[in-house]
Amino acid sequence: MAERILYSPQDIRRMLTRIAHEIMEKIPDLDNLVLVGIKRRGEFLAQRLQDLIYKFEGVKVKLEGLDITPYRDDRDRTRESEQTISFSSDLHHKTIIIVDDVLYTGRTIRSAMDAIMDAGRPGAIRLAVMVDRGHRELPIRADFVGKNIPTSRKESINLYLQEVDGEDKITIV
Repeated sequence: MAERILYSPQDIRRMLTRIAHEIMEKIPDLDNLVLVGIKRRGEFLAQRLQDLIYKFEGVKVKLEGLDITPYRDDRDRTRESEQTISFSSDLHHKTIIIVDDVLYTGRTIRSAMDAIMDAGRPGAIRLAVMVDRGHRELPIRADFVGKNIPTSRKESINLYLQEVDGEDKITIV
């Protein structure tokens, strides 16, 4: 199958800038905000959003990375009780924005919400994604979206980031 580039590094920069502005408009209390990036690419996207918010508002919002592996529903849950997720930030009563690359079935986001709820009781949880490709299996919707890209289940959307892949681009296969 051929991989086709949909969005360039400039497009990705514009999407992130727009998402950062939307966050600043909809979340007035940036001091009470925590960006939680789902490892691996979501964490780097959250770092970029943190940098943009600081550039525009002069506020360095809190940033956390989250490995949702122990919370995945396709894994053996007996090991889950052995592992606890901890955050350096207090999440209690904070506005949390989960940041991820591609929203598809919603299962990754559900796992992230479970991990966050185990660590504290946030005031609100929001979701920012670069791409929403549809095909949800759970009632999860993103609050901040870079692009909506309708796909078939046979297609795949890939987000490449400089920090992980050596280049920024969004492709479809």
